[in-house]
Amino acid sequence: MNQAVSVTLLTGFLGSGKTTLLNYFLAHNDNQPVAILENEFGAVNIDGALLKGGDNVNVVELSNGCVCCSVRGEFTAALREMLAKRAAGQLNFERLIVETTGLADPAPIVQTFFVDEYLREALRLDAVIALADAEHISRQLDEHAVAASQLGFADRILLTKADRVDEDTKLQALERIHRINNKADLFEIVNGECPADLWLDLDAFELTDSIETTAGFRVIRADADHPVSFQPFRKASAKRSWDDAIQAHVFDAGLLDVKKIGAFMESCIARFGNDMLRYKGVLAIDGNPQRLIVQGVHKVVGFDYGSVWHPTEQRVSRLVIIGRYLPIDELKREFAATAI
Repeated sequence: MNQAVSVTLLTGFLGSGKTTLLNYFLAHNDNQPVAILENEFGAVNIDGALLKGGDNVNVVELSNGCVCCSVRGEFTAALREMLAKRAAGQLNFERLIVETTGLADPAPIVQTFFVDEYLREALRLDAVIALADAEHISRQLDEHAVAASQLGFADRILLTKADRVDEDTKLQALERIHRINNKADLFEIVNGECPADLWLDLDAFELTDSIETTAGFRVIRADADHPVSFQPFRKASAKRSWDDAIQAHVFDAGLLDVKKIGAFMESCIARFGNDMLRYKGVLAIDGNPQRLIVQGVHKVVGFDYGSVWHPTEQRVSRLVIIGRYLPIDELKREFAATAI
């Protein structure tokens, strides 16, 4: 039985360090077979030429266009062709990393892995990883809406080039990123030095009981005795002057009525699904001993029952929505009305 190939989507604005991260990964990959699908905006894919491949590294390049604009065409065709060559023994890879151009919106790329039936069976989207350049992310967010979308879709965010800015600039970047996405774990890395297990094989699209929001970030130091150190978020000294369209919102309640919460989710997705980038809920349903798990991307959503609540646990419902221009006060009132 052939298992679905694990896919990691690597995103981040221009110059954020995606190729540097990939080269560090390839240098420490132990020659495991991997395919990298590279895309660049232009006729020549420069990043693909910069990758330091090996015998078990297959680089496929898509040029003269952005993946997000070709998601029904060249991108899907390239994935199908790679899978056909793998089945025929012409390509050897056990994982696939898709590195998008820094101008790409992840939304249509993510949806491809769920909408296309063949790709849904053959490939398993593991996680969306976003890189953010501490030196330039604030200006990029001010000037390019896609930069916020890349952060909003992420399951894990890697802050790069923090060694090139002062502490207050770094803190402002962290505060802004966390406001956009408070669910993704945040790691600070230098020169792409990040262990593979911190951004690969995360199972982020599995329906699980976990729905924690982040309280801080982790600093990776490859040459330190303790390579990973946790630091809680601290506010920068400068007054915040930004209000990004994409923000993370948390909805909390107790026991919910199953029919009411079902109607709320259906209505919410129908009205605002196009502006709901990522959302996940772990809900306590009245009369049911199991957690109800909800996870979605725009209007593609999955529901399942998870683990049983322990008798001594407080049964709390939590829904996290990362979206843009949402009527949050209205939605919070509607969500609260689903409680018993």
